[in-house]
Amino acid sequence: MKFAIAIPQFYADGEFDPGAFRAYFARAEELGFDSAWTQEKVLGAGPQLSPIETMTYAAACTERMRLGCVVFVSTLHSPVHLAKSLSTLDQLSRGRIEVGVGTGGRGRPFAAFGVDPHRYVARFTEGVKLMQALWTEPLVTFHGEFWQLENAAMEPKPFQKPYPPLWFGGASEPALRRAVRLGGHGFFGAGSSLTDKFAEQVRIVRSALAEAGRTQGPAGDFAIAKRVYIAIDEDAGRARTRMNAALEGIYGYRVPAIEAAAITGTAADCVREVNQVAAAGAELILFTALFDQREQMEQLAAAVLPKLG
Repeated sequence: MKFAIAIPQFYADGEFDPGAFRAYFARAEELGFDSAWTQEKVLGAGPQLSPIETMTYAAACTERMRLGCVVFVSTLHSPVHLAKSLSTLDQLSRGRIEVGVGTGGRGRPFAAFGVDPHRYVARFTEGVKLMQALWTEPLVTFHGEFWQLENAAMEPKPFQKPYPPLWFGGASEPALRRAVRLGGHGFFGAGSSLTDKFAEQVRIVRSALAEAGRTQGPAGDFAIAKRVYIAIDEDAGRARTRMNAALEGIYGYRVPAIEAAAITGTAADCVREVNQVAAAGAELILFTALFDQREQMEQLAAAVLPKLG
């Protein structure tokens, strides 16, 4: 079992504190967290820094931690630009980058990005294939529906070969099977997914892996992870109230199903529920505190992680 934490990225105008950001990562490495991850939301009232730039800053503040994003809504990106940015960051970090991608689902503001809402899945699939080609082929000739290249080179390639681990988000069965079919290195369950729903998703992924002749686990070529929104407080009611308010700030409105997926309460409460996530199939758990992140990280390390498993 591996444990990860969220990269702080929720800051209003003028709130970012470089010193506190550096101290957070110094302590995270001392505590032994395996990796740290951002998420992406370009448009929205909730203040949220962009993942690429925040990951780059984090790379300069760390020495060993792996750094990722779950997920880039890559449907809304130019795959050429995204491939270049990620390849560059992988070089700058000396091979510590992980890449999560997802379609974003039907509810995205596609018109703001010039994307046809009726072809977003096809655009996503083609974009992933194009990034893989740019990361691995010396000259890329690509005749797609959305992008066309002729003998195009992109250098340097990523530091990691053939490219950084590629994680797929998603909830529907077609999306889960797509993660296996497109050569993904892992499936990352959303923080908004209930544990029971995540367990169902894991079963679908494992079925797709078996059909493809691929294997899961430390000795395999595919991993399973889940983001867990978490709030630890001896006052369980206060933890729940603060978590619900923070989630409303991210999503713009209250969503009871998402609130139910978040884990809150005393350390003992959290240990019990996180163990259920692990039992459902998570090999990597990404703990995402939405307030008091430094303090929550300390409580995780002292009172929750030692009792898991």
